[in-house]
Amino acid sequence: MSSAATTPPSVDKVDGFSRKSVRKAKQKRSQSSSQFRSQGKPIELTPLPLLKDVSAQEQPELFLKKLQQCCAVFDFMDTLSDLKMKEYKRSTLNELVDYVTVSRGYLTEQAYPEVVKMVSYNIFRTLPPSDSNEFDPEEDEPTLEASWPHLQLVYEFFIRFLESQEFQPSIAKKYIDQKFVLQLLELFDSEDPRERDYLKTVLHRIYGKFLGLRAFIRKQINNIFLRIINGFALPLKAEHKQFLVKVLIPLHTVRSLSLFHAQVIRGLLKFWPKTCSQKEVMFLGELEEILDVIEPTQFVKIQEPLFRQISKCVSSPHFQVAERALYYWNNEYIMSLIEENSNVILPIMFTSLYRISKEHWNPAIVALVYNVLKAFMEMNSTLFDELTSTYKSDRQREKKKEKEREELWKRLEDLELKRSLQSDGIIPT
Repeated sequence: MSSAATTPPSVDKVDGFSRKSVRKAKQKRSQSSSQFRSQGKPIELTPLPLLKDVSAQEQPELFLKKLQQCCAVFDFMDTLSDLKMKEYKRSTLNELVDYVTVSRGYLTEQAYPEVVKMVSYNIFRTLPPSDSNEFDPEEDEPTLEASWPHLQLVYEFFIRFLESQEFQPSIAKKYIDQKFVLQLLELFDSEDPRERDYLKTVLHRIYGKFLGLRAFIRKQINNIFLRIINGFALPLKAEHKQFLVKVLIPLHTVRSLSLFHAQVIRGLLKFWPKTCSQKEVMFLGELEEILDVIEPTQFVKIQEPLFRQISKCVSSPHFQVAERALYYWNNEYIMSLIEENSNVILPIMFTSLYRISKEHWNPAIVALVYNVLKAFMEMNSTLFDELTSTYKSDRQREKKKEKEREELWKRLEDLELKRSLQSDGIIPT
């Protein structure tokens, strides 16, 4: 997740005789949507005590008051106005970010609408008109959001809120609904790359937490794919025309793009790297992104070859490969797919997992494997017990064969030694 904001580009020296340079300077001056949301009068916020300075019983109520205060939106186009109040809100937002990261018990049912209200007041706004017909992303500087000192902290707070261990989607779905998602998608028109980066993270977290919104998000985002692909402004370049005709348009001959997921996964498995651990980690990451949006019917088609490969990755002596593969069990959607098909997946994975739990050199990997085994046991305890019993009996047979082989080799060595001594006349024949 790209939680840290990038440093705004430095202002270039402007050549007064260069038309493109003048356009660059103009774009950097006409910053953002702040000019479209000015309230026109000074804002006064009453200072509140710090959350850490009040008792645990008082914190939830104070948390709500601070959320309500942060609904105040300032005009950042006027750099000299409300300086004291802007700094107060910024410090309050910082405090809220820290609070939701480390605190427990703050997420009462009353907090959910206030959090969504505060986030909505700050991020949902009218974006400024775009000069996209003249803007060249390879040459010109991007338009930056003037209110970013507050906006970044609001995004950071919202991401920590969605990632909180206390977060309950069953309550939040009343407020984070289809309308909220539509407003979120509209913000991808923001020309500030920092904001688009945060939006991707927020949308990913919502997609992961709210199963009921997934189909809606996929449908809506399909409608804006072409709009956000860089370079499709008129007139089209030759390579963009070729890409459009040979790649994008043929995709529309099928009912759904999700039909390609199984083929993509098979392609990744076919070309899976065998000697480069870094590429394996990269492949695992790409594979997880595909599994995050795959339909259950498509997943069933590729689950056996897929988990045979994951089983090999889990068994890798390179701990980063094993660790990346085991992180799949931290993904809620992938876990739901595994649970629905545990009768197929568990037998494929069991032997590798059980052996690693006893033999792997890295204690962190062993701990992750124990968590995966525990999850499998909870999913299908009957099958888990059967596989455990079979594995142990197989191991006993293997140990018995190993012992028989060792005894045979020992007899052969003794026999060879006896023949050698007889040939040397040391012992009688």
